[in-house]
Amino acid sequence: MKSSLIIKILLVSGLLIGLIAPFTFQKLNSPKKIIVEKQVKVVKPAKVIEKPLHLVILPDFAKIRDIKQKKKQFFNFIRPAVEQENQKVLDNREQLKHWLAKVSLEEALTEQEEKDLTVLIKTYKVSKQYSLLQQLNELLVRVDIIPVPLVLVQAANESAWGTSRFARIGLNFFGIWCYRQGCGMVPSGRDDGAKHEVAAYNSVNASVRHYLYNINTNNAYIVFRAIRAQLRAQNQLLQPEVLATGLLPYSQRGTDYVLEITQMIRHNSSFFNTVSIPAD
Repeated sequence: MKSSLIIKILLVSGLLIGLIAPFTFQKLNSPKKIIVEKQVKVVKPAKVIEKPLHLVILPDFAKIRDIKQKKKQFFNFIRPAVEQENQKVLDNREQLKHWLAKVSLEEALTEQEEKDLTVLIKTYKVSKQYSLLQQLNELLVRVDIIPVPLVLVQAANESAWGTSRFARIGLNFFGIWCYRQGCGMVPSGRDDGAKHEVAAYNSVNASVRHYLYNINTNNAYIVFRAIRAQLRAQNQLLQPEVLATGLLPYSQRGTDYVLEITQMIRHNSSFFNTVSIPAD
């Protein structure tokens, strides 16, 4: 009896253990982590369209695919301003020659002539310590033209045939800098701490006028002016290729720049219907 009772107890215990075990030893699954990926919307900055600093309607040189046509249109666009500004310089030069002739003959200048001369002396930065004769001779070295072909190819070279930002926005065809805040356009690659800007103009004539003035007054181009004065003194033509040799300081590229300019003059000679200006 006792043994059968023990067996029954064991059987019942085993049965209970079998029923309870699946629930007792079952591993609870932890809740799954739901990862929500946030989609970050990348907003591209709006392209800023830089407005021109002038009211001049420029041809869209970048859209002209025919090379010869582009060159022709560019030269025809710039040429009138070059010829007009050169003529203004020649007019002043003729006046200076007249005054020099009078002074050489020991004739006195009129009151108005003296006033006009004083303006030119200040404008072209001639020393007030010079004698009147020295001032007139120095002015004749500075107050002189630059041949049209040379001006045109420099404009083409410096402005990428009128397509550069500085040409389009500020009518600066010659890469001239200025140093007063707000005087022009800030170069995108300007070094930290640098304060220069690329000058902006309100007309093509103003751009050409400043270019001529820069060459005729800046100490960097004293060799250019000396070559031009020598050609004048020898009654020779003002040959663009010869004068270009005086432009070494115009670019950091130095000799390579001068060679490129002279090559451009030769390669584009068919577009220049003007001849070199003779000595006076």
